[in-house]
Amino acid sequence: MATNPDFLSPCGLYCGVCAIYIAYRDNNIKLKERLVNLYRGGTPGKGTLPNSEGLSVEDIRCNGCLSDDRFMHCRQCDIRNCTEEKGYSGCHECSEFPCRHIDDFSMTVGKKVILRAVPYRRQYGTEKWVRDEEARYICPECDNKVFRGAMKCNQCKVELDLD
Repeated sequence: MATNPDFLSPCGLYCGVCAIYIAYRDNNIKLKERLVNLYRGGTPGKGTLPNSEGLSVEDIRCNGCLSDDRFMHCRQCDIRNCTEEKGYSGCHECSEFPCRHIDDFSMTVGKKVILRAVPYRRQYGTEKWVRDEEARYICPECDNKVFRGAMKCNQCKVELDLD
């Protein structure tokens, strides 16, 4: 499997399993609508993204954190900016991890994954991290590929806890 370098997010949230990317890639309007609702705060307890009041279905687009076509919140990411300033490809290279950028991360699932994925990438390397993130987000019941944060398989409807 060839790894898309634009998917190698500095924070550890591998873009190849991101719901924003998948909704955009597949032009999945229903998923885009659910994501708008989630990020605007329509799902209690799940966290919201700052400045998302005006978020629309058209804004659900991204080709990876390191691409030139990023989701609006990925364009203003403090974590990516920090790693660039330090000359790192990601938090896995930083001795200060976890830092205030991780502590302040607004999405609950994202923060959980970052805290799991960064030490994993540090220990096993980028290639294994990518392979294992891709393999992690597959429904154990029906082998359907799902996205990070999915709570239920969209195919067989089994409840998931993959993050």
